[in-house]
Amino acid sequence: MSEGIGKIEIQGCDLEYQWLGPPPSASAPTLVFLHEGLGCVQMWRNFPEQLAGATGLGALNYSRAGYGGSDPAILPRRTDYMHNEAQQVLPEVLDAFGIQSAVLVGHSDGGSISLIHAGSEVGARIKALILLAPHVFVELLSITSIREAAKLYCSTDLPERLARYHGDSVDQTFWGWNDIWLHADFRQWNIEYFLPKITAPVLMLQGDQDQYGTEAQLQAIESGVRGPCRRDIFVDCGHAVYRDQPDATLAACCRFLRSFSLCS
Repeated sequence: MSEGIGKIEIQGCDLEYQWLGPPPSASAPTLVFLHEGLGCVQMWRNFPEQLAGATGLGALNYSRAGYGGSDPAILPRRTDYMHNEAQQVLPEVLDAFGIQSAVLVGHSDGGSISLIHAGSEVGARIKALILLAPHVFVELLSITSIREAAKLYCSTDLPERLARYHGDSVDQTFWGWNDIWLHADFRQWNIEYFLPKITAPVLMLQGDQDQYGTEAQLQAIESGVRGPCRRDIFVDCGHAVYRDQPDATLAACCRFLRSFSLCS
């Protein structure tokens, strides 16, 4: 497999993807990037390329349905939408690319999807998790900030800025994320029961000014998983650690992977 971008059909939906570095190998894991609730391939910027280059690992970066250049998602979302992404869609994506060994790099919703996948029967091929501002339960801070995001979407140029990444589907992308997180039934969402089944090494990175979650998320993960778990809190850093503190994020990820002999 050569480096490049394209689309692949998964469950009848065309998903955009970016492949970086060498093809899947039995001797080295592939980095698999799972974006945030308003993210996509392009919103990772050059972080996947940097991490792939620094580690020598191949990398798959794809946009879930409803994001970026992928086909629209079925809306409204159900409260278990991240379970479906983790247990149904992601295994098919890994199979389609022939990935038998993977390190999941998940940001926010992508971190939650990574945890559900690794803690399920389908997660046997996962060698490590890199979680950037993950969620395992709903906090008041999250709800408050997501409500504020809705106000900003209606009163600022946020739609135009997000449309650079999501195109004409930007309204569906935004409200598909915002509506489910603010739904009354979603307040009970909790994935801590997946944690005791996770034995792969875990790295957690979060900003001290994260507007969508507190350090309680990391504490819950650290207490729940059975494998080795490390965490770093970055100063002067918000929800997107790879954008606010790119050098520190890259260095922490490389140290973590090398410490478990997952890259050269």
